[in-house]
Amino acid sequence: MRLILLGPPGAGKGTQSARLVEKYSIPQLSTGDMLRAAVAAGTPIGLKAKAVMDAGGLVSDDIVLGIIADRIDQADAAKGFILDGFPRTVKQAEGLDRLLADKGLRLDAVVELKVNEAELLGRIGKRVEETLAAGGKVRADDNPEAFKTRLDAYRELTAPVSAYYAKRGELRAVDGMAPIAAVSGAIDEAIAASQRV
Repeated sequence: MRLILLGPPGAGKGTQSARLVEKYSIPQLSTGDMLRAAVAAGTPIGLKAKAVMDAGGLVSDDIVLGIIADRIDQADAAKGFILDGFPRTVKQAEGLDRLLADKGLRLDAVVELKVNEAELLGRIGKRVEETLAAGGKVRADDNPEAFKTRLDAYRELTAPVSAYYAKRGELRAVDGMAPIAAVSGAIDEAIAASQRV
């Protein structure tokens, strides 16, 4: 099961990824985690990434794809993987297609969690109020203004990735605003529909 999970911040990708990891016994691959692991392990591609990051630069698509290539060759990814947070751009999606084709692999499903952004912003505002009322501490990025900035960035950069996969007939949209169990069921149906194609 090779799966991409798309959706804006707060859509529930983390919750659904955890369930899919358990259901299919496959790893969730986060590009941030993979980068840190490659740097810590001192792999050739990790050393390249470290040099760029130490200089304050952004790691190139080629380096990220190299890290993904190394990671999906590991034993725990032999039965598949879930990509969360990648691809973020159409260029990365095209690179991923080439990478998988070179390895004789293909994606089984691309699932996007669709959400109502105004409702999501309302949820964040409510969560902040509840946290403050309980005397808790709110994370710096867990406020409506910061969240709106993250949503805008997602819409600008990553939304074209949805269109890329939709044009190829690979995208399956799921209502991310439904209750968690309903979202899980819809994802399972989307995966099954993708496998029938």
